[in-house]
Amino acid sequence: MSEISDYTEKVLSQFAKQITDGVFLLIQQDRELMHDYLKLVEKHSLPVVNRQIGLGVKRRFNLDNDALRQDNPESTLIQSHQEFK
Repeated sequence: MSEISDYTEKVLSQFAKQITDGVFLLIQQDRELMHDYLKLVEKHSLPVVNRQIGLGVKRRFNLDNDALRQDNPESTLIQSHQEFK
Protein backbone atom coordinates (compact mmCIF):
# COMPACT_ATOMS: atom_id res chain seq x y z
CA MET A 1 0.00 0.00 0.00
CA SER A 2 2.93 2.36 0.51
CA GLU A 3 3.42 2.44 -3.25
CA ILE A 4 -0.16 3.64 -3.73
CA SER A 5 0.17 6.19 -0.92
CA ASP A 6 3.40 7.52 -2.44
CA TYR A 7 1.76 7.82 -5.85
CA THR A 8 -1.31 9.53 -4.38
CA GLU A 9 0.90 12.03 -2.56
CA LYS A 10 2.81 12.72 -5.79
CA VAL A 11 -0.43 13.41 -7.71
CA LEU A 12 -1.92 15.58 -4.97
CA SER A 13 1.30 17.58 -4.59
CA GLN A 14 1.29 18.34 -8.30
CA PHE A 15 -2.41 19.25 -8.14
CA ALA A 16 -1.80 21.64 -5.23
CA LYS A 17 0.83 23.46 -7.29
CA GLN A 18 -1.71 24.01 -10.11
CA ILE A 19 -4.92 24.51 -8.15
CA THR A 20 -4.99 28.32 -8.39
CA ASP A 21 -4.47 28.22 -12.15
CA GLY A 22 -7.28 25.67 -12.36
CA VAL A 23 -9.64 27.96 -10.48
CA PHE A 24 -8.91 30.85 -12.83
CA LEU A 25 -9.32 28.56 -15.86
CA LEU A 26 -12.73 27.59 -14.50
CA ILE A 27 -13.67 31.25 -14.21
CA GLN A 28 -12.59 32.12 -17.74
CA GLN A 29 -14.36 29.12 -19.26
CA ASP A 30 -17.69 29.66 -17.49
CA ARG A 31 -19.77 32.51 -18.92
CA GLU A 32 -21.58 33.34 -15.67
CA LEU A 33 -18.48 33.15 -13.50
CA MET A 34 -16.57 35.30 -15.98
CA HIS A 35 -19.36 37.89 -16.06
CA ASP A 36 -19.35 38.12 -12.25
CA TYR A 37 -15.53 38.22 -12.19
CA LEU A 38 -15.42 41.16 -14.60
CA LYS A 39 -17.96 43.08 -12.52
CA LEU A 40 -15.86 42.49 -9.40
CA VAL A 41 -12.69 43.60 -11.20
CA GLU A 42 -14.42 46.76 -12.36
CA LYS A 43 -15.55 47.53 -8.82
CA HIS A 44 -12.47 46.48 -6.81
CA SER A 45 -9.51 46.26 -9.28
CA LEU A 46 -7.79 43.25 -10.82
CA PRO A 47 -5.04 42.85 -8.21
CA VAL A 48 -7.50 42.95 -5.31
CA VAL A 49 -9.90 40.41 -6.84
CA ASN A 50 -7.15 38.01 -7.93
CA ARG A 51 -5.39 38.19 -4.55
CA GLN A 52 -8.65 37.45 -2.72
CA ILE A 53 -9.40 34.48 -4.98
CA GLY A 54 -5.88 33.12 -4.38
CA LEU A 55 -6.24 33.51 -0.63
CA GLY A 56 -9.66 31.87 -0.80
CA VAL A 57 -8.15 28.83 -2.53
CA LYS A 58 -5.45 28.60 0.13
CA ARG A 59 -7.96 28.83 3.01
CA ARG A 60 -10.61 26.54 1.49
CA PHE A 61 -8.17 23.69 0.89
CA ASN A 62 -5.94 24.42 3.90
CA LEU A 63 -2.80 24.72 1.78
CA ASP A 64 0.67 25.94 2.66
CA ASN A 65 2.74 28.17 0.40
CA ASP A 66 5.53 26.51 -1.54
CA ALA A 67 8.76 28.44 -2.07
CA LEU A 68 7.96 28.88 -5.77
CA ARG A 69 5.56 30.98 -7.81
CA GLN A 70 4.15 29.90 -11.15
CA ASP A 71 5.08 32.60 -13.65
CA ASN A 72 3.55 30.96 -16.71
CA PRO A 73 -0.05 29.96 -15.87
CA GLU A 74 -2.46 28.65 -18.48
CA SER A 75 -5.18 31.07 -17.44
CA THR A 76 -5.11 34.42 -19.17
CA LEU A 77 -6.69 36.08 -16.13
CA ILE A 78 -3.47 35.95 -14.11
CA GLN A 79 0.20 36.58 -14.83
CA SER A 80 1.49 34.44 -11.96
CA HIS A 81 0.30 32.69 -8.82
CA GLN A 82 1.61 31.20 -5.63
CA GLU A 83 2.29 27.48 -5.72
CA PHE A 84 1.14 25.41 -2.75
CA LYS A 85 2.45 22.27 -1.08
